[in-house]
Amino acid sequence: MELQSHDPAVTDPQLYRVVFENARVRVLEYRDQPGDRTNPHRHPDSVMVTLSAFRRRVSSGGREVDVDLPANEVRWLPAQEHSGHNTGGTGTHTLFVELKDPGAPTAGGALGPDTP
Repeated sequence: MELQSHDPAVTDPQLYRVVFENARVRVLEYRDQPGDRTNPHRHPDSVMVTLSAFRRRVSSGGREVDVDLPANEVRWLPAQEHSGHNTGGTGTHTLFVELKDPGAPTAGGALGPDTP
């Protein structure tokens, strides 16, 4: 079970909010503004839906990756722990559909979203 201290809705409640949850999935809405940062948190395997275009720096384990995503993309996000920083000039609006059923391991585990 995920530690509460790593739950993004707990670490950054001003940026993440739970919009739906059942036994199989949890859906988080994320909104931020330029310059906003998140505390370290963990996502299980998830599907990310970008509702706005955004630029951010994702950091984990001493590594940093700059991510520039367009609006209206749907991407697989392998389980990971990270923090983020909105480095762009616009706000971010995304949905994360977090899977609760661990299922089979997936390839990747890369920092940031996998490409489709």
